[in-house]
Amino acid sequence: MAEALVLQSDFGVSDGAVSAMYGVAHSINPEIRIFDLTHDIPPFHIWEASYRLLQTVPYWTEQTVFVSVVDPGVGSSRKSVVARTHANQYIITPDNGTLTHLWQAGYIAEVRQLDDRRHRLPRMGESYTFHGRDIFAFTGARLSSHVITFEEVGPVLPASDIVLLDRTLASSSDTGVTGIVEILDVRFGNVWTNIPVALVRQAGLDIGSHVKVTISYRERIVYEQTLLFGHSFADVPVGSGVVYINSLDQIALALNQGSFAHAFEVGIGNDWSVNVQHIKGGDRT
Repeated sequence: MAEALVLQSDFGVSDGAVSAMYGVAHSINPEIRIFDLTHDIPPFHIWEASYRLLQTVPYWTEQTVFVSVVDPGVGSSRKSVVARTHANQYIITPDNGTLTHLWQAGYIAEVRQLDDRRHRLPRMGESYTFHGRDIFAFTGARLSSHVITFEEVGPVLPASDIVLLDRTLASSSDTGVTGIVEILDVRFGNVWTNIPVALVRQAGLDIGSHVKVTISYRERIVYEQTLLFGHSFADVPVGSGVVYINSLDQIALALNQGSFAHAFEVGIGNDWSVNVQHIKGGDRT
């Protein structure tokens, strides 16, 4: 029996790329079980690929194999890697920062460099531009079908050699907490930060209170309002803003039945900081 094989890419589904990856996997094992994480990662957006793995991997079972292909350096000297989590799940991906969020969250137990001279589709030909099909899906199918073991993919890669993205961690002070806009809830436009609820509790902020929220882009303030720290969107009128705890136990911002990200033109990454503070003297203005 094959373990679940979960695919993620920036390929979209408007052409045959994802279907070709499916085909390679089925050629290894006709009964393989393939699932899509997403193929709508914005082109070349390694940060979002890294975050979506953090959002998803912990909720899958032991031995699940993930293939994540957001690979602007395809065909270059960048390494291919296979990571094993402490729960014995596997992630096959370019070594370009895609493992950042899982690594920094403490999920990764070991990383091996994928020997892509050995682990490659036999009929790959001379192309070096579709490793998602020819190397990653091929290896993912063989690993999930137990044709090869994790130890056979290649040598252990020292932690110091893994490529990680520059990612600013959240912090707290006497007045509140500060973090970055980690990701956008694409469908609904909610703004997810990297501020964990534990840090919020340490700062003395709690549900039911009003807080001052400041969003800055490269130190230029683009949003500053007093909002309710609520349980969910329905705690405020339609169209109003709210601070809440998202599904990953981190602070997020939303407009009830509206897109916060679109309304205030918010982006993601280290350039976008979010500060949530106590209201001084009970001032809600």
